[in-house]
Amino acid sequence: MSGIDQAVVDAVLEDHRTAPIEEPVRAALELVYRLTTEPDSFGPEHIEAALEAGLDERAIHEAMYVCFAFNVIDRLADAFEFEIHDATHQGITARMLGRLGYWPSALPG
Repeated sequence: MSGIDQAVVDAVLEDHRTAPIEEPVRAALELVYRLTTEPDSFGPEHIEAALEAGLDERAIHEAMYVCFAFNVIDRLADAFEFEIHDATHQGITARMLGRLGYWPSALPG
């Protein structure tokens, strides 16, 4: 995986709050976690916490944008019962995103 230690990935997937990652990354993950799992309780205090953890406004906007896109896709996939690809196809997609990032669909500016 694109230079990321698999143990770190596994730790993040287990619990981003205790994983061995930098605080700005943890803050971004907390934003998208809360937006996804507790959208009704999401508020300005979560943005403030992300800013205090070292994210700038642009990073917050990008994290929220990616979260929005994935949540819409996930809900549509569930509603239309999209086929889940095998691990090989998922690996190809992950490597492509690792190389290209999300810039083709990033916010303007």
